[in-house]
This record gives sequence, structure tokens and C-alpha cells, in this order.
Amino acid sequence: MVAGGVPFPLLSDQGGRVGTAYGVYDEDAGVDIRGRFLIDPDFVIRAMEVMTPEVGRNVTELIRQVKAFQLVRKEGVVAPAGWQPGKPTLTPSPELAGKVWKVWSVDNAF
Repeated sequence: MVAGGVPFPLLSDQGGRVGTAYGVYDEDAGVDIRGRFLIDPDFVIRAMEVMTPEVGRNVTELIRQVKAFQLVRKEGVVAPAGWQPGKPTLTPSPELAGKVWKVWSVDNAF
């Protein structure tokens, strides 16, 4: 790995086949716009973000989301808005529907 590089391989989408499949290929410019997709082990897209090239993505938020989706899948809980690893989660139930605001605040996340 080159100093300052990333510890994983980067790929190129020459021709835009992958970008076209995910709806992020700009045919006029001949390039993919910035898109990221979190795909679970069952090949279901759980999250996606598409941004124009002028603004970079937040890697810290990406890692938080990956950890949240892993926890949700493993434990069957809900990771509410702003959830951080190690912080409380919610247990889904009919009684919780429409009442999350009573048991969860953003302060719980930090």
C-alpha cells in the first residue's frame, strides 16, 4: 500500500456498466458520479448515497452504518438515528410503533 492510500483495492468502471446498473452513470460525461451502496449478505441494498463530485463522502458515517446494519442483522434490534456502537438500541414491537420519540433521543446516541 502506498502511504496515504486505502487498505483495499479500488476498481474502475470503464464503460459505465456497474454505474448504469446502480443508476449513477453520467452518460454525457462518461463517468460514474459518487455513489455508495451497502449490500447485505442476501444481496439486498440496505443503504445508498449518491453525491455529485464536488462534495466528498463521510467515511466515518459509512463505518457507523456498516456496524449498525451488522448489529441489526445479528441481534434483531433497531439502531435509531444517530446510534453509535456501544450505545442503546431499540427492540422492535407493536407497542413501540409511533412512540420512538418517547424512549429515544439523539442524546442517547452520543
